[in-house]
Amino acid sequence: MSVLDQVVKAYDIRGTVPDQLNADVAHALGVGFAIHIRQASTAEQVVIARDMRPSGPQFVEAFSRGLLDQGLDVVDIGLGSTDMMYYASGILDAPGAMFTASHNPAGYNGVKLCMAGARPVGVDTGLLDVKRVAAEVLDGTTPRPAARAGTRVERNVLDDFAEHVLTFVDLDDIGPMKVVADTANGMGGLVVPAVFERLANVELEVMYPELDGTFPNHPADPLQPANQRDLRARVTSGGFDIGLAFDGDADRVFVVDEQGEGMSGSTTTALLAVAALRQNPGASILHNLICSRAVPEVVREHGGVPIRTKVGHSFIKQVMADTGAVFGGEHSAHYYFARNYNADSGLIASLVVMAEAGRSGVPLSEVRRPYERYSASGEINTEVDDALAVIERVSGEYAECEQDRLDGLTVNCGEWWFNLRPSNTEPLLRLNLEAADRDSCDDRVAALLGSITA
Repeated sequence: MSVLDQVVKAYDIRGTVPDQLNADVAHALGVGFAIHIRQASTAEQVVIARDMRPSGPQFVEAFSRGLLDQGLDVVDIGLGSTDMMYYASGILDAPGAMFTASHNPAGYNGVKLCMAGARPVGVDTGLLDVKRVAAEVLDGTTPRPAARAGTRVERNVLDDFAEHVLTFVDLDDIGPMKVVADTANGMGGLVVPAVFERLANVELEVMYPELDGTFPNHPADPLQPANQRDLRARVTSGGFDIGLAFDGDADRVFVVDEQGEGMSGSTTTALLAVAALRQNPGASILHNLICSRAVPEVVREHGGVPIRTKVGHSFIKQVMADTGAVFGGEHSAHYYFARNYNADSGLIASLVVMAEAGRSGVPLSEVRRPYERYSASGEINTEVDDALAVIERVSGEYAECEQDRLDGLTVNCGEWWFNLRPSNTEPLLRLNLEAADRDSCDDRVAALLGSITA
């Protein structure tokens, strides 16, 4: 397997430093992205940002060199969150690149790419072309440089981005409120204060605000309950109304209520969908297929049209563009807003949750209650030799139930359902299951895991 096969995934590029991702690979990817931009658009500049990982500056320099040599200009916005890069791509109508490995450990880095207006770059929308040219560069076949080299400028967009985030809520809905945010030494330490300092009625405390890509306190992966432990304890000990847990590049957020209980991405998706439908009656709302079935139920109850999608940002952004949906949510805590160039933003989601809690006049633990109707397994990963063969065997065992293959195998057995998806990068099967109550959920999981490992 080549280095590029290891780092270029279904809709992302990331790998270990320097074994899989180094300055030479970053330069080759810059050339590949430049060639793709030239072939697919008329853009003349590219926005670049990075997170706080130590390898970021060298990768930005090498990637930029690849763009500049092909005649594209570079707008370097420096340290930022991924949603800040998407915002810059939108306002400048320029392709973008964000150097980050998101929630991955300190030894990783990567790059997220988008076209102008934050449009996604995935396997069906250019990523394979970038990979192909990059492979040629690494093999010594570098395309001829442009007649005119590009130029590089620096631009600070943090204040403009913060003002943009505030436009998604009525600030009067956010009454006096105590908020604690665990930014996990990630980019939330930069962008969260920039937004919250503009909220006169909010008292903010930031945990682990120092930008440190070695993650000295805990991993920047709030999807794992263990990494929310410090935040949950601080919410209750400090009497906070809400807790916010951001990942490394701050495009995802998990919410903790005033009792220190974490909200699932599905619950937050349902809550945000209600807010979106209040502003856009009858609108379409996206949810990926591992979200709780409560999400489409809530959308219908509030007059909206639920649309089920595959897992992954490139798919959701494309479906948003195709359908005109105003909002989309994933169980993994990515939340997408049409007015944010169809891109996801942890900060926008945070403010909308706060506004919903504020306007309700009751604690968040009560606000969330109508959206939590079932018991879920969470994502369970099992290593298998042949994922597709296991899926076919399980499909046969549940042949009497309704099935579809939108993304892996989804089986609907009436009072319970499950989805089984192969990993794009590892020999794993990912199981998500939901049932009417906890005992039923646990029993169904045990039986299904027995089938998977048989």
